[in-house]
Amino acid sequence: MMKRAAIAVLLSLAAACPAAVTTGLDRVKAYSSLFVDKRIGIICNHTAVDTSGRHIVEVFQELPGVKVTALFAPEHGVYGSAQAGEQIADNIDPRYGIPVRSLYGSTRKPTPEMLADVDVLVFDIQCVGARFYTYKYTMALAMEAAAENEKLFVVLDRPNPIGGLIVEGPVLEEKHASFVGMYAIPLRHGMTIGELARLFNGQLWLKDGVKARLLVIPLNGWRRSMWYDQTGLEFRKPSPNIPNLDTAAVYPGMCLLEGTNVSEGRGTDRPFIQFGAPWIDEAKLVEALNALKLPGVQFVPAAFTPTSSKHQNVLCKGAAIEIMDRAAMQAIRLGIEIVRTLHSMYPNEFQWRQAHFDRLCGTSAVREAITKGTDFKTLEMQWQEGLAAFMKIRQRYLLYR
Repeated sequence: MMKRAAIAVLLSLAAACPAAVTTGLDRVKAYSSLFVDKRIGIICNHTAVDTSGRHIVEVFQELPGVKVTALFAPEHGVYGSAQAGEQIADNIDPRYGIPVRSLYGSTRKPTPEMLADVDVLVFDIQCVGARFYTYKYTMALAMEAAAENEKLFVVLDRPNPIGGLIVEGPVLEEKHASFVGMYAIPLRHGMTIGELARLFNGQLWLKDGVKARLLVIPLNGWRRSMWYDQTGLEFRKPSPNIPNLDTAAVYPGMCLLEGTNVSEGRGTDRPFIQFGAPWIDEAKLVEALNALKLPGVQFVPAAFTPTSSKHQNVLCKGAAIEIMDRAAMQAIRLGIEIVRTLHSMYPNEFQWRQAHFDRLCGTSAVREAITKGTDFKTLEMQWQEGLAAFMKIRQRYLLYR
């Protein structure tokens, strides 16, 4: 009996220990022959660190003959501190003295001039698993530039923090393409950034069908079932309003509130987890949302005053999400049902930011269904054919089980 109990304890401890995952950046030395005596341009932000905490510039500077000639800044900048939509300026990095060339200002695609002193273009940024997160499109445009200028393009892979199994939501329709959704992928795609690079390249989705000379340095030890807190890696918030894994988990659905006049919690310490507006009765909203019995979550009343963004410096009342079972939670359904409930309860106060909502959804069908009072199951059936087609394409580009 004692032996059996001891085994049970050991199994319990093993299950609790996070698996050791190493990123593409951790494995660069094994691929050093690609970089020796080369001039390297790096598209990165503050998340580009190895498991010992060294920044990507330091890792590459240790390789024989390598010279890092430029950093390229995505949305939020090289240090991830700029707010959403804020323009990034060219500058000199104060830490390394390397030119920083903005890919979120007057241009979003590296120009031939920007690449004149670059032999290899490297991408290393932590993404969050939602279609409208812009880093992947910075990558895609840089892949185009690399193809057009005959540069090797290397992606250092990182985990999808919300796992690689669940795929949800409508596939983007071409007429709704923008920088928050360039290609025909669903809202929650279940792919790593390296797998997405293979998809964009392999499907010839880059402009004019160009194909980059692409290398993905893969993760080691990552499985598709893993959430970020099971990897053993430190979570570094990839942008100012994704402070933790719970926020990343709800983000693929809750970001839809950006397409309405309801605050999604920007300018507070719980963005996307809490939401509200000055005209909401929080008790009635929470009662209505909990009556839906959405899997994996429950709602509690919330009151907050955003210091920026919508309803700045105005008291908002609404609800906060408590995640009870993240494996059961359906992020896209969560976001849509919240929008549907707010539209139904506050027909006079609720307003669409129509063009942006449709861009975020990648279709007008979601907004139209909510306006007509269509239930979620009926709406969900409308995107199943597109989702099934995407799943077949996606399978070709997966690197991990």
